[in-house]
Amino acid sequence: MADTVRTRFAPSPTGFPHVGNIRTALFAWLFARHRGGSFIVRIEDTDVARTVEGAVEAILDGLRWLGIDWDEGPEVGGDYGPYFQSQRLGLYHEAAERLVAQGNAYYCYCSPERLDAMRKEQMRLKQPPGYDRQCRELSADERAGCEASGVTPVVRFKMPLEGNTVFQDLIWGEVKFEHSTIDDFVLLKSDGYPTYHLANIVDDHAMGMTHVIRAEEWISSTPRHVLLYNAFGYAPPEFAHLPMILGPDKAKLSKRHGAVSITEYREQGFLPEAMMNFLALLGWALDDKTELFSWRELIANFSLERVSRTAAVFNHEKLYWMNGVYIRNLSPEEFVQRALPSLDARLPEEVNRPLNIDYVREIMPLVQERAKTLAEIPELTDFFFTDRLDYGMELLIGKKMDAVMAEKALEVSRQRLEQLSAFDAESLENLLRPLVEELQMKAGQLFGTLRTAVTGRTVAPPLFQTMAVLGKEKCLERIDLALAKLRG
Repeated sequence: MADTVRTRFAPSPTGFPHVGNIRTALFAWLFARHRGGSFIVRIEDTDVARTVEGAVEAILDGLRWLGIDWDEGPEVGGDYGPYFQSQRLGLYHEAAERLVAQGNAYYCYCSPERLDAMRKEQMRLKQPPGYDRQCRELSADERAGCEASGVTPVVRFKMPLEGNTVFQDLIWGEVKFEHSTIDDFVLLKSDGYPTYHLANIVDDHAMGMTHVIRAEEWISSTPRHVLLYNAFGYAPPEFAHLPMILGPDKAKLSKRHGAVSITEYREQGFLPEAMMNFLALLGWALDDKTELFSWRELIANFSLERVSRTAAVFNHEKLYWMNGVYIRNLSPEEFVQRALPSLDARLPEEVNRPLNIDYVREIMPLVQERAKTLAEIPELTDFFFTDRLDYGMELLIGKKMDAVMAEKALEVSRQRLEQLSAFDAESLENLLRPLVEELQMKAGQLFGTLRTAVTGRTVAPPLFQTMAVLGKEKCLERIDLALAKLRG
């Protein structure tokens, strides 16, 4: 196993998966796949109070949606399970007790009230926050007295008081932390659950992780982890800390920048292949010009050497552009199949279900060039499915027109359309274009009035193709309604 790359994604189910989490998972997955190794999912569910119902399912669904598969973990099993930390508590207790016995850790009996008062005093004195090590050198009698009083202790790591820890990061290079800046951190809480620091060391070693790829925010925790590996006598894995993701305003990406949950982007109609491509470019690049990659190309080209130290900016406009490119590259039938769930979920209730698939196939080519997301498609096409067109009379009257001109345009058009035998786009264009000159109007005026009459909007797919799909009977009915609006 030592020769095989093993990476992991270890989310905490304290919320739904945001793009930062998933970007981390994607990079760990790409690295493992590029190196022919294994990618493991482990659920770090030891923060019981903050666990959110449904979060585990949302995390796994988000990975599946993007096409990120895992070799070991929930639902697939593996040789190093269980893959939920709440089912591995015995391992953490054993590890904590071992560190205490070795003299690398100690029991701390300080109450929450004392710790709170200590922090407030440190703030008042403008001192750096941190545990004051009151329980670090308790005698056996003092420990016995605390035990007798019924206090349930935590276990703290005994930090070296001098010196420093140096480690090599695959992205940041040599990183050094002075021990004096790190307090005696908690390993095992009083409720019996481990902290992240203890649990991830125990599990990463037990599961044979060779590379720990995680967010930049964890870089300051790494000296703690290196010291823990040394205390256990384990060889640490290699570390790679990914750059932060910022919003357009260069502040850390948050809810105020819009959707941050991968579930929300899925609901908004982004394609998984576009989302994967976009996330891969948040901190990684092949060169200064290539922007579109299939997942196979990403795997073939991915390396940690090409990950930037500079924070990545989440550009929503670029995501919409990229998603539009992927939509236009779908085959007509694939576009229909991708659009159907959104149409079914978002079209007005009065539209008959199931949708007529052949009718949908006629409509979709008219909007494939315009749609930036799948969620936009119902709004772009709802007038094909419902006769409830809600628009004001003024929209029928174009620039430099009046109601009389609009009425005449519709009357003459209706007369000619009624006589038309073949109601296809070519026949419609051959009929209506000569009318522009005959009515002494501009093309934009005639076609704009007709477009509003048959679609209820001023912007719609190409007019002649739209009318052909709607059909002669429906177009004539809608022109009659438009004329009624103009006549009051």
